[in-house]
Amino acid sequence: MRRVVIGIDEVGRGALAGPVVLSAVRTEAPVRWVHPKLGPIRDSKKLTARARQLWFDYLTRHPALVWRVSWTSPALIDRVNIARAADRAACRLARRLMPAGACFVWLDGGLRLPADIPHEAVIKGDERIPIVAAASIIAKVWRDRLMVRHAARFPVYGFDEHKGYGTRFHREQLRLHGPSVLHRRSFITRLIEARVRS
Repeated sequence: MRRVVIGIDEVGRGALAGPVVLSAVRTEAPVRWVHPKLGPIRDSKKLTARARQLWFDYLTRHPALVWRVSWTSPALIDRVNIARAADRAACRLARRLMPAGACFVWLDGGLRLPADIPHEAVIKGDERIPIVAAASIIAKVWRDRLMVRHAARFPVYGFDEHKGYGTRFHREQLRLHGPSVLHRRSFITRLIEARVRS
């Protein structure tokens, strides 16, 4: 019996708004992590938006892969802190994809799982372990699409451009309009205080 392998990664940890999104990718068959047009898989941060989209389509349709996405809301991030919120989502994903038999989970370095789940967190895992890179691509594309949808609901912030990260424009809009329900209050305390003082 082949051992199931799962890779988990997250995106959006440093953003001022929106969820942290995690993806898990599972396989029990050997996978050749090479795109027919793009070559070997790479960390999502090292790919263009177009290349990420091509990889996303390839990975999510690959017959040997099973994938899932989970996320943590800004409210949960504020309540329990970002590390705990991300770890909870990682645990949900791992348990959802774990079979009854042998399994091993690779995580990108900042994530943690309970001791009863066989796993290893690897610094820069998204650069070093292909199945973690696959998870990073799926999570990134999924989160970017979500933030584009949120931009239609909250047009003043420009979420479609910066995806919730702290660009100059985003910070200026926060000072002008205050936070939305998508903003992580624990991340923008000083910006809120500066707005109140002015």
